[in-house]
Amino acid sequence: MANRVKIEDYALIGNFRTGALVSKEGSIDWLCLPRFDSPACFAALLGGEHNGRWLLRPKNSGQSKRAYRKDTLILETDFETAEGKVRVTDCMLTDAEVPTLVRTVKGLLGTVPMIMEFVLRFDYGSVIPWVTKSPFGELKAVAGPDTVTLRTTEDLIGRDMRTVAEFEVAEGKSIPFVMTWMPSHDAKPRLVEDPFVAIENATTVWRDWMSQCTYEGPYKEAVHRSLITLKSLIYEPTGAIVAAATTSLPEWMGSTRNWDYRYCWLRDSTFTLFALLHAGYLSEARAWKNWLERAIAGTPSQINTLYGVAGERRLTEMEIPWLKGFGNSKPVRTGNEAHLQLQLDVFGEVMDAFHTGRLSGIDEDGHSWRMQMKLIEFLESNWQTPDNGIWEVRGEKQNFTFSKVMTWVALDRAVRGVRDFGYPGPANRWEKLAEKIHAEVCKKGFDEKLGTFVQSYESPILDASLLQMALVGFLPASDPRIRNTVRAIQRELMRDGFVQRYKTEETNDGLNSKEGSFLACSLWLADNLILQGNRREATEIFERVLGVANDLGLLAEEYDAKGKQLLGNFPQAFSHIALINTALNLARPVGPVHHRCATKKSA
Repeated sequence: MANRVKIEDYALIGNFRTGALVSKEGSIDWLCLPRFDSPACFAALLGGEHNGRWLLRPKNSGQSKRAYRKDTLILETDFETAEGKVRVTDCMLTDAEVPTLVRTVKGLLGTVPMIMEFVLRFDYGSVIPWVTKSPFGELKAVAGPDTVTLRTTEDLIGRDMRTVAEFEVAEGKSIPFVMTWMPSHDAKPRLVEDPFVAIENATTVWRDWMSQCTYEGPYKEAVHRSLITLKSLIYEPTGAIVAAATTSLPEWMGSTRNWDYRYCWLRDSTFTLFALLHAGYLSEARAWKNWLERAIAGTPSQINTLYGVAGERRLTEMEIPWLKGFGNSKPVRTGNEAHLQLQLDVFGEVMDAFHTGRLSGIDEDGHSWRMQMKLIEFLESNWQTPDNGIWEVRGEKQNFTFSKVMTWVALDRAVRGVRDFGYPGPANRWEKLAEKIHAEVCKKGFDEKLGTFVQSYESPILDASLLQMALVGFLPASDPRIRNTVRAIQRELMRDGFVQRYKTEETNDGLNSKEGSFLACSLWLADNLILQGNRREATEIFERVLGVANDLGLLAEEYDAKGKQLLGNFPQAFSHIALINTALNLARPVGPVHHRCATKKSA
């Protein structure tokens, strides 16, 4: 059963529009078609085999070992049994007209009995399709808006509402399986003439893209894998980047902290741009910036914290009762209620992203600047409003310190747009407001008794978001208040070497369950230590995070150090973005963090 495995037992394959998770046992247990946020047709990840999966493995048990082809997202799993050895290659084609998944089996040694089991269940495992078989062996499954075809050279047999094939693979023999999705109203055949050539073409696409990387340093393999993972989470038609390929993987096993991350968060903007730009990927950075500009167009008061991949704003949260959840962690959710929240920090992230783009030579027209001025106009009247904060708490709104810091960032970047780039705007007025916010944060967001900055004006407790204060240039990393805050977070929020977002038992976040350590927060700590000149300890933390990636170099959102398992949605863009940036910071005298915190204030 899928839920007996750990999150890290999965691999990701994708086609720049959606992604599938493949288990070590050769089962595709998660796939949404045709987009990342479409309903899943394989949902065993969050339910059981009856909710849809595609199994391809030796009939008899044995050992397996897997790896991606170098500099690609093409997965190769070698299975070794008493009868011999085979290789299963999994690839989503990157240039196909419609989503196409190719699986091949190649005999490496001996003759190995194989089994293929194809259980297609549309709408998150709830809809059994109408299946027909053509005279030449093609399987066609239809239900509602979806049509899926399966082609292979082997005999396909219907058995108990499943499609199975049992066959043998001898040394030197290769057998293909090709699955294609089409809209049911336009289900004309889309043939893959040669599946083996198609995989080689996809290999070339990935390697050509990877050759653009400019990173040179001691963590090249990890950075390359993180960049490939980030690329795989880009919805290519629009340039949007989803937070993860999954929904509802738990932040603590058995808990209710299960959210849908198949959407695009504005908060990721600046981190993403720095990772892409500093690694040599200007076109992806430009596409992301253009998506951002389109998505937030409209009235500033209606700005979302997250959007769909095409810029959709309404992401209604629902529960799916028929899925038991990964490790029985219920509920399973689609949509995300956080899109309705007020999170003031995203205004700072958006303004910082545009500023980063300007510094990097990304074109910007007058319309874009007018839109940014509207965002600042909104902040001038609303910066004092309590909000839900960076962690999207579902409890009472507060005056979160980090939210106020990011309103300062928004104004600071707007002032720099006028002063450094000659854009029109009341820079003096904005600068005075920025100074007012700065002074208020230093007074109300700092606890004299503790000697540290705190989570909010109302909550004198520590919060890992405070690690970003130096990273965005609010105060220099050498400031005693920052140093004390960093030390306190190391002392109070580190659990078994990894940083917690906050102490869940002390924070009114609207939930009553525990969670794992947030991997990006540990990397923010490393970035602070780099700014403070402590590269040795920063390297230790960075390598500790690297050490919890799975065997393929993939990271989830969180980590349970005691249970030694990844937690949260997978793979997580934010974790890999933070990894890229910290690796760049360690490899270069002046890295992304130095560029971002170029504005330092000591008041």
